[in-house]
Amino acid sequence: MAFNDFFAGEIATELLKMLINISRKSLLCRASADQLITYIHDLLPTIEEIKYSGVELPAQRQSQLMRLSELLRSGVDLSHKVLASSRWNVYRNLHLAKKMDKLEKTVSKFLLGPMQAHIMADVHHARFEMAERFDRVDNSIHRLEQYFGNIKIGVGGGGWVEEAVRSVDEDVVDGSSAVGLGFGKIKVREMVVGREDLWVVGISGIGGSGKTTLAREVCKDHQVRCYFRERILFLTVSQSPNVEQLRTKIWGYIMGNERLDANYVVPQWMPQFECKSEAARTLIVLDDVWTLSVVEQLVCRIPGCKFLVVSRSKFQTVLSYEVELLSEEDALSLFCHHAFGQKSIPSAANENLVKQVVTECGRLPLALKVIGASLRDQTEMFWLSVKNRLSQGQSIGESHEINLIERMAISINYLPEKIKECFLDLCSFPEDKKIPLDVLINIWVEIHDIPETEAYAIVVELSNKNLLTLMKEARAGGMYSSCFEISVTQHDVLRDLALNLSNRASINERRRLVMPKRENGIPKEWLRYKHKQFEAQIISIHTGEMKDVDWYNLEFPKAEVLIINFTSSEYFLPPFINRMPNLRALIIINYSATYACLHNISVFKNLSNLRSLWLEKVSTPELSGIVLENLGKLFIVLCKINNSLVEKEVDIAQVFPNLSELTLDHCDDLTQFPSSICGMKSLQNLSLTNCHNLTQLPLELGKLKSLEILRLYACPDLKTLPNSICDMVRLKYIDISQCVNLTCFPEETGRLVSLEKIDMRECSMIRNVPNSALSLQSLRLVICDEEVSGIWKEVEKAKPNVHIQVSEQYFDLDWLKE
Repeated sequence: MAFNDFFAGEIATELLKMLINISRKSLLCRASADQLITYIHDLLPTIEEIKYSGVELPAQRQSQLMRLSELLRSGVDLSHKVLASSRWNVYRNLHLAKKMDKLEKTVSKFLLGPMQAHIMADVHHARFEMAERFDRVDNSIHRLEQYFGNIKIGVGGGGWVEEAVRSVDEDVVDGSSAVGLGFGKIKVREMVVGREDLWVVGISGIGGSGKTTLAREVCKDHQVRCYFRERILFLTVSQSPNVEQLRTKIWGYIMGNERLDANYVVPQWMPQFECKSEAARTLIVLDDVWTLSVVEQLVCRIPGCKFLVVSRSKFQTVLSYEVELLSEEDALSLFCHHAFGQKSIPSAANENLVKQVVTECGRLPLALKVIGASLRDQTEMFWLSVKNRLSQGQSIGESHEINLIERMAISINYLPEKIKECFLDLCSFPEDKKIPLDVLINIWVEIHDIPETEAYAIVVELSNKNLLTLMKEARAGGMYSSCFEISVTQHDVLRDLALNLSNRASINERRRLVMPKRENGIPKEWLRYKHKQFEAQIISIHTGEMKDVDWYNLEFPKAEVLIINFTSSEYFLPPFINRMPNLRALIIINYSATYACLHNISVFKNLSNLRSLWLEKVSTPELSGIVLENLGKLFIVLCKINNSLVEKEVDIAQVFPNLSELTLDHCDDLTQFPSSICGMKSLQNLSLTNCHNLTQLPLELGKLKSLEILRLYACPDLKTLPNSICDMVRLKYIDISQCVNLTCFPEETGRLVSLEKIDMRECSMIRNVPNSALSLQSLRLVICDEEVSGIWKEVEKAKPNVHIQVSEQYFDLDWLKE
């Protein structure tokens, strides 16, 4: 039977070998590959029996075997693509994983259906126990959800996002991010340390030339750190600075009181007599300064204090080092690092073509990074196409920043459409501000109708292409960070690029309507077209205080995301929110030093389709009479609660009947959590973090049967956990780190059958774990300090799969990025 010889001897054997390689290489495809290997191992003996049984199968059976042959041949083709795909191409790997899952399900259905019903009937002595095997096949969609659930809690390799963060850190450690800045570092260090006659010096250069990178390298220099005795403050000023807030930060740092009250009035000239002695040398770095007037408001002559001003402009009154373009050798090295993962041109690459592309990048670090990363793992034809597009434009010169944007736009236009749109969405956030990863993911899920899995993959893809930067909070055990602790930043030139590309349509037809910097009111450009409806899907507003009379009768019927950024203690919410029937995500962020009081709260009553709400640095509004039926995610950050959540007449479960995720972070006046929350049947993620005055949780908290993630990080006044949490049979992760007054776990902790991860760093009061902990059948990871790690030894001994991770002291360098 020649057909069966071909089937058994070639297709199945070839596919089997490839699946074994995939199982070793691809984390995402491993489960599907392993299951397909099982199918083929069990299928081969049956095919052999058909082959040698002498039974001539009917035409219909032959047709079914041919269908199976075609199916497995498609598996061979798919396997080729999986094995050829680079580990860096996360977005492509996600789609290949989905195709592999689909292949597995198709094979499964075929074997359970025609293959089992007909071929098995014709080969009576086949011993293929299909029914029993398929009872053990996990649902493929569930597997993907579980994998990305691991990303959220930071276990099981957790994956892509963590790896992308680590790759950024590795670039910093090995010096890849500072190629060609050695000479500049020496010159700036001489001005900062060697010239005591200078109290303000500068770094200047065009956008993308590496000014900020150079400033950070100077701050990390051993000689500089010793000279200033680690007293270095790094501040980002930006185009729309809050000068008074910056002055307060500078003055507080100089005085040794970094927690100055927001209402503290800084002396106009910061007089000498209020500062410490000259021995307290201090370096103040002001990054991304745009105007001389801002410099004059922020710097002053104080003994022992020196200012380093970083700007695109060269101010005449400031002695500055102008950042030079990279040498040809350094430009090639930096480009190769991002295009090939090494510092030179690989032997298999077209050397002339590579050098031509490098030349077109104009020896600017940002262009070399972005364009190099966009060409990684691409074919030579793709490289040639990009080179031709680059060569059609004007050369990048020191006075041609717009040409830099046009060059990088070429690499953006080669992105898959959905990834390109997600990149352009980043311009909707204010310059030089951290974007919480949760906010970005929620927006993309809502406006692009994609699952969280794909949104995470796009984040990492953009990071790998140097189009955004992932940053994690500085916490011990950082390799086990969850996505909750990660934020996104973007180079201001890349934001300019996204704005440039987004604003090419007429203002009423733009998909994103963005105020690029803070203004006093609605831009005149918007008002010229107020008689027409705006087609924008994303609206981003950035103003100071706004009153009822400051808003105009604008119409945004298609808006799905509204981002409100402001700097004020009073803010009247825009009336046009009432006329946004499709609004899904609302982000309200106050950048002033004091809590803002929101007015016109009645607009919340009409947000029937709102699914995600983020409130930051505001006094939370009264909730009585408001029902947000479809709200799934609520984030309350740095807010004043004012008992708005604990009033007897407010039933939180009725206000948010379908809430799945609730976060309260840095809410200092939260002393107790409302018991009405326990009625939220759909709540899966509860985070109460940095709530320093929280003293107790509701006794009936265990009624949250759907809860999977419970974060109680840095709640030092919390002394006990309610026993009822042991009823949370779906709980996967609990974080009690820095709850320094917690003394024990509930006795019946072992009933948490789904618990995978416990984070208890800086919980030195907990001196034992209950005996029931031996029953934690799903536990995989415990993070704790060395002094308490011994209490887990019995659990670790009884359960080899449990890893006790002792946290190490973590030195925070995040001040370099603030």
